[in-house]
Amino acid sequence: MNILCFGDSNTFGTSPVDGKRLPAHERWPGILAELLGTGHLVIEAGQPNRTLVNNPPFSGDKSGVNYLKPYLEAHTVDVVIIQLGTNDLKARFALCAIDIGKALEELILAIKAFYHCKTISKIIIISPPKVHEVGSYKSIYAGAGKKAEQLSIEFKAAAERHTCVFLDCYLLIKPCKKEGIHLPVSAHRELANRLTPIIIKAAVY
Repeated sequence: MNILCFGDSNTFGTSPVDGKRLPAHERWPGILAELLGTGHLVIEAGQPNRTLVNNPPFSGDKSGVNYLKPYLEAHTVDVVIIQLGTNDLKARFALCAIDIGKALEELILAIKAFYHCKTISKIIIISPPKVHEVGSYKSIYAGAGKKAEQLSIEFKAAAERHTCVFLDCYLLIKPCKKEGIHLPVSAHRELANRLTPIIIKAAVY
C-alpha cells in the first residue's frame, strides 16, 4: 500500500526548537512508515508554508491544489492524507474557517476528478491542531486560536460530505506551547500512532 502524506511544515517536520527539519524517525510520516512496516510505502510530501487557498508571497507557488496533482501522477497512491489549513489561518490572509473549509472541499474534488472513473484513493483529512498565539508567531497568527477550533468543525463536515476519514487533531495533537505552531516530537509520535490503525483498516477495506 502506498500512502501519500500531503501537508505543510508539520508534515515536513519543522522543529519548534530550532526550525530545522526533524530526522525521519522523529517526524510523523517517518514514524508511520516504521509502524506500518514492510509492504507499505509512505511518500512524504510536506512543504513549509503550503496553503489550501493562497500562494504566500515571496515563497513561490505553495498552494495545495497546484502541487498535489504531480504526486498523484508520479505514484500509484492508495491513501492520501491531507494535513493542511494552518497556514491559511495567518492574519494577513483574513480568511474565515468557512473559506478554508471550502478550499479543502475543492482539493478533495480535485483528487476525485483526477481519478475520474478509476478507483479513487482513500482520503484521510487531518484538521489543524491548536494554535498558540505566542512569541514570533503572535502577530502572524493573530486570531488563529479561535479560528483553528472552528476549522476542525468545517473540516469534519467536509470530510463527511465527501466520505473521507476525519482525524480531529485540534483535540488530539498539541503544538509546542512556547513556539505556538509546530509539533514537538511527542506530538508527531501521537499522530502516527493514531493514523496507523486507520490505514490498516483502509488496507482491509
